[in-house]
Amino acid sequence: MTITPRTVTSPKKFIIGKGLLGQMQDYVKDFGDNAFIISDEFILDRVQDEAVSSLSSAGIKSAVEKFNYECSDAEIKRLGALAEQQHANVIVGVGGGKTLDSAKSVAYYHKLPVVLYPTIASTDAPCTALAVIYTESGEFERYLFLPQNPDAVIADTSILCAAPARFFAAGIGDALATYFEARTCYAADGVNLVLKKPSRTGLGLAELCYKLLRENVAAAMDAVKNKIVTPALEQTIEATIYLSGVGAEAGGLACAHAVNNGMSAVPDLHRAQHGEKVVFGLLTQLVLENAPKAEVDEVIRIIKTAGLPLTLADMGLKNFVEAEWRNVAKIACAEGDTMGNMTMELTEDDVYQAMIAANAMAERYKAQA
Repeated sequence: MTITPRTVTSPKKFIIGKGLLGQMQDYVKDFGDNAFIISDEFILDRVQDEAVSSLSSAGIKSAVEKFNYECSDAEIKRLGALAEQQHANVIVGVGGGKTLDSAKSVAYYHKLPVVLYPTIASTDAPCTALAVIYTESGEFERYLFLPQNPDAVIADTSILCAAPARFFAAGIGDALATYFEARTCYAADGVNLVLKKPSRTGLGLAELCYKLLRENVAAAMDAVKNKIVTPALEQTIEATIYLSGVGAEAGGLACAHAVNNGMSAVPDLHRAQHGEKVVFGLLTQLVLENAPKAEVDEVIRIIKTAGLPLTLADMGLKNFVEAEWRNVAKIACAEGDTMGNMTMELTEDDVYQAMIAANAMAERYKAQA
């Protein structure tokens, strides 16, 4: 009989501070002396001006390549061939989730270390041992499970504070579900994101993630709206990028992310951010758990303070069509999805009814001053 162990998996290094792009040599030198940098277009000039000069002054070779918008097999092969031509011995990714997933994938296929600079705090993807692969036309194709997490994740707060407030808020939404999902996954002795048992450490990190959001959300939103760096912003980024990622990977996911997956089938919601849909999934989970009113009140306070959409209409839903939402419930309850980490046996109809109740609850809270 094979015993499934409990796990804690994490990037080797997570570094957070202001002006770290211009200190890239400090984070690359431990892994190699010839860096292939994959960069989003909007930050290309800053990478050339700040990062390349810092690498050069430390005797580290580098080449910068613009990411071509989609984390597809074709793009990963193109970037990998260029890295090979350059004889690169370390990969650096600077950009959003798809750019960083491409950097992780190139590093994996070429057996090289990878250093990541997220430019947006909208999800915890930089820290995970996972890449999402799309077709060239942008449709989801598959997950690429990686044998290890990134070697270093560098959160430059001066870059992250400049992103639009909506994206920052979406990161808060994604992170807000971390504790509640890890809590139920641990109680159910479910399966975490590396397909092992959740650990008490993972649960503890998820709980700390929630604590930092509760303490800092108002002041962090003040900072990001004014594009400034404050201690509250820094602690919130620690929660949204690191604690949320490690907490989910070691602690596990449950209803909130399963419902988010189902919501991808609703055309009206295609423009909604991942974290915005996760928030609705969390409200659905709290309904299913019949959570205490004080707990729901606090979750709603954080959602409102972050300026996240509360109801399905806020998210862009024009009409609630029963067949469409029964399909959402069906996808959310698919075998192998994270709904299986809930402590109770749930049918598709249970989830469908809980989603209606969650939206009604959201409408009621929205109406309150």
